[in-house]
Amino acid sequence: MAKKMTEDAVRDLARDTLGLADSDIARAGVGQLTTFNQLGFPGVADKPDGWYLPKNRNEVAVVLETKATRVSLGQAQVDELLKNVRIVQTQYKKVVGILYNGEDIRVFKGEEEIKKPTKLQSVGYYLSLYTVDSIDKEHIYELTAKINNCLHFEFGIKNLYHRMIFTACALVAERYGVGLQNLKDLGYGPFHTAICDKLSKSLEDSKKQNTKIDILVEEYSDIKMNTTDNQKAINDFIDWVTDISECVNSNEWRGEDVMGIFFNEFNRYKKKSEAGQVFTPEHITDFMYKILDVHKEDYVLDATCGSGGFLVKSMANMIREAGGMQTDEAAKIKESHLYGIEFDREIYALACANMLIHKDGKTNLEQMDARTETAGKWIKSKSITKVLMNPPYESKYGCMTIVENVLDNVPIRTQCAFILPDKKLEKASKTQMKRILKNHRLLKVIKLPEDLFFGIGVTTSIFVFVAGVGQNNKDFFACYMESDGLATVKNKGRHDVYGKWADIETHWVDIVEKQSGDDTCQWVNPNEHLSYQLPQKPFEIFEEDFRKTAMDYLMFKKGIDAKSFSEKLTSTAMYSSQVSVDDDTVTVSMQKGGNGDGED
Repeated sequence: MAKKMTEDAVRDLARDTLGLADSDIARAGVGQLTTFNQLGFPGVADKPDGWYLPKNRNEVAVVLETKATRVSLGQAQVDELLKNVRIVQTQYKKVVGILYNGEDIRVFKGEEEIKKPTKLQSVGYYLSLYTVDSIDKEHIYELTAKINNCLHFEFGIKNLYHRMIFTACALVAERYGVGLQNLKDLGYGPFHTAICDKLSKSLEDSKKQNTKIDILVEEYSDIKMNTTDNQKAINDFIDWVTDISECVNSNEWRGEDVMGIFFNEFNRYKKKSEAGQVFTPEHITDFMYKILDVHKEDYVLDATCGSGGFLVKSMANMIREAGGMQTDEAAKIKESHLYGIEFDREIYALACANMLIHKDGKTNLEQMDARTETAGKWIKSKSITKVLMNPPYESKYGCMTIVENVLDNVPIRTQCAFILPDKKLEKASKTQMKRILKNHRLLKVIKLPEDLFFGIGVTTSIFVFVAGVGQNNKDFFACYMESDGLATVKNKGRHDVYGKWADIETHWVDIVEKQSGDDTCQWVNPNEHLSYQLPQKPFEIFEEDFRKTAMDYLMFKKGIDAKSFSEKLTSTAMYSSQVSVDDDTVTVSMQKGGNGDGED
């Protein structure tokens, strides 16, 4: 049991952890005797336990309230902290309040409590809480489109994945300090060589853990192009890649899958991948992370990792929970908490690039076939605790074999989420599904919006299994997220242009957790169905239906051909009648014997 600390000991610990000391840019420290009046708030005799007050009052200020470990952080303690926050707000618009007792911590952005790491972090972490949580993705899409067109038409790189690999490698080199802007106007040779050299050097440490990461350099070196003489095209490419890199590098970037943005843009030029990949939209990777309740202590596997979208999303969320990229826990997460398998060599190279773009070369990526016994043994050796996957859907790529191999080789009670076509389990071999459900349990099915993968014409669901626990005829929970709020933008795919997704995601994470709360919720007998069941429309009959059926029957009894009768009736009504219009009334009078005498 942890040793209980006095308030003085907690205050000293907070000072050292936060790094509160006066500097050229801020007045900072802890104490019991210093008043707000002494800190520059005239007439205020209250005494904060800690403070960080920048000389530039447009910057973020921090105020600290400490308690002995034995004191719970309840409402009275919160009220005391918020009183001090309001005092600081008289001079600073941006204020973070921290309440700490050596064990527990509560953090306020202004007067609003926010989620935070469970351990106290350095003051820089709390200053970053006011950083904007999004970037201009639209700008990145525009840049990516320009890059794609440049590589395709100016350089003549015809292969879609080669264009992506070429771009990704340039991004990796820039992230590791190649200085692309210094390579402008030097011709293609120095440009290509500098990127290749920087890739090789930046991978040295990573290769100690992952020798196959060399594939990235090999794939880059093998890319052929029709022409390399267009210096303007080279300079434009450098400018665009540098621009994207600055976005990735900025404090506003929150781990979004930059390669996912590339896929969304580049894949517009190719209806479907030749290797069966259907790449997961970034917002769905985040949703799946949340419904499986992944946390920083988890060990995450994606055995068909594609570009690494699930792994990057997990890495970003776990590191944020740990307190940021500079923490010791962040290094451990990168080194031993993320595992991926990808069979296709070019896509594997992209996955390696994606992790490196996000400043990680240590993620455990393997190029192997996820259907094999070798892959099963590799998975079994990793102590996986959560699985997030979107395997290739076609049977020829072994979709259900991959699913079964993963379930069979992760530890008992591991939760595994797979995106699959809605009816995939029902169309699979009965023998295989009987075997899977004997050994593993289907817990939940979340049917996804039908236009999620609008480009490939398949509707999908998230299937959540728990490994190593048989179904034993137990019902599973199912629900239907009919819309994710995204809209299709011409030539740019689906985007959250109306800002609806955040609320929709929160709503559905809550429903999946509580397994209730929406009209679509249902419990399904696995012996009857293995998918979400759309409700059948109620049977309705109208008077017109009855009349038509009765008329059809009478004509059948009289031997009248319905089609010929209908054509003759239409012709007679149109061409052998008199039509008169009176206000809004149209009267059709049939001719009698052709003598001109009309009869209604």
